[in-house]
Amino acid sequence: MSALTELDPEELRHEAARLTVAVLDRAGDRLDVTRDVARTVPLRVLAGRLGLADPAAAGTAVAVVAAAYHPGFDPALARRADQAVATLLALAPPASPEVRANLIGLLVQACDATAGLIGAAAHHLLPPLGGLPGGAPGPAETGAMLAEVLRLDPPVRATRRVTTAGARLGGRDLPADSPVLLRFDAANRDPRVFSEPAAFRPGRPGAGLLTFGAGERGCPGDRHALALAAGVFDVLRARCRRLRADLRHEPHPTLRVPTNLEVSVR
Repeated sequence: MSALTELDPEELRHEAARLTVAVLDRAGDRLDVTRDVARTVPLRVLAGRLGLADPAAAGTAVAVVAAAYHPGFDPALARRADQAVATLLALAPPASPEVRANLIGLLVQACDATAGLIGAAAHHLLPPLGGLPGGAPGPAETGAMLAEVLRLDPPVRATRRVTTAGARLGGRDLPADSPVLLRFDAANRDPRVFSEPAAFRPGRPGAGLLTFGAGERGCPGDRHALALAAGVFDVLRARCRRLRADLRHEPHPTLRVPTNLEVSVR
């Protein structure tokens, strides 16, 4: 979509880093990465760059809409989401209804997935309290580490598609209109594509990562999501340490977003 083509991923990365520094400076000696950073900073940066009048209020409203985005939510949540959509429409810049709807959809799509990626990266890559300093990685190093986190622990584990014509998959003939579950977490560990698929190995040669989809249905905002996550993670790695080794995730059939992830701050 045109709104994405006008956004510079490097600018998103720098702004995400700047806001993360501000959050850490106010946090004291510890914070919850999920609540204080992963669920707030990327949405504030993206909402601001997309022209919404109050990026912080927009981020709060987007989180409400995202909670009702998937099947299984209760009617009360749907009513709150409708109110949040009205808030977002009031904050969105003047444009046609289709453009404003696309802006809101873009923010909703970025909400849980980006938060899950940041949470997974912090869990897997931040050193424990008392461990060796993480330092500030270079841009290429951060990108390679996030790509490997996306492969091993993707924030979106699966999605559904429907066949538009007859197809043969996995030795089975499927007629048109057949539902198909696509498991990114399984595909990203396919030993025919990735040698030693269970090993964490940043900078693996070749492509094949399916977390952002592929082809016509690939995610158009993959570079932007990675840039936002990289800006946050660069700062976390330089200044934070994990306080606990265990991790719990919000209950969801396809998403993996940590419920909370407490770190020390220096």
